[in-house]
Amino acid sequence: MARSQLLVLLVLLTGACTADPAAPPPSTRPSMKPPTLINEVVPPQDVLTVVRDVIDGRTVELADGSRVRVALLAAPAACWSEAALTFARTTLLAGSVRTTGIAPGEVHLVLEDGTDYAVLAVQQGALRPEGVDGGPLINAEAEASAAKRGLWGPPCDGSATAPPSPSRTTTTQPVSRPAPTTTTTPPPPARTCAVAYRITGQWQGGFQASVTVRNTGTTTANGWTLRWAMTNGDSVREMWNASARQSGATVNAVNADYNPQIAPGGSVQIGYNGNSRGSHAVPTAFTFNGAQCSVE
Repeated sequence: MARSQLLVLLVLLTGACTADPAAPPPSTRPSMKPPTLINEVVPPQDVLTVVRDVIDGRTVELADGSRVRVALLAAPAACWSEAALTFARTTLLAGSVRTTGIAPGEVHLVLEDGTDYAVLAVQQGALRPEGVDGGPLINAEAEASAAKRGLWGPPCDGSATAPPSPSRTTTTQPVSRPAPTTTTTPPPPARTCAVAYRITGQWQGGFQASVTVRNTGTTTANGWTLRWAMTNGDSVREMWNASARQSGATVNAVNADYNPQIAPGGSVQIGYNGNSRGSHAVPTAFTFNGAQCSVE
């Protein structure tokens, strides 16, 4: 090998040994974020759900079992808590609502028709607003207060608790009382009629009945009407020994031309066929010319 070539090779080897090492490739590991105390979980927004239970005027249980509080409403007043609960149940229970999370466990709640529940509750005097100093809630509170509505009327009168009953000092004066008098309650008047109602036949869609009316009074009935009420939509088809006039459930059996009179102790038997939707039920009350009869 020529001397000049040997010198060149020595120079190259020396440079390779003294060269700086190659820089490592950039790291692909993500940078670590510093710890923070801020809760970055975003509450659910505009969720359509159903109110499964109402805990109090501003706290409800949703279909997924979670309990949430309606934002911007104060706790129910002690003197109006039961009324507030009734209002909330009537308005929300088993109803569809839309909720928008404000904070964990706290929501803005809107009824299915778009009504803001918080505004409605304040407007009706069921609850007070909390944490606001203007806007629709304050206007709703002013309206309820002016109308003495809900907790703005008795017994709360705008207070969170019912006002104590004023103590009164009374002076007891001796009172002379008359001696009690003994009163005798007269016995009820005797019934002037008695009715025996019997089902004599029954088939699918119909029945037959016999009705006997007896004069238990002291005077002769000269012209008569026996009245009773059907059940289950039953009706008279045809009647004998009387003329049937039915209006709704009420049946009027009017005497025939040949039997207008019933002497004391006497009786008349009528019969009829009827239509029924099921098993015919025996009537339990009858009147004879407007007087209540006993049932035999």
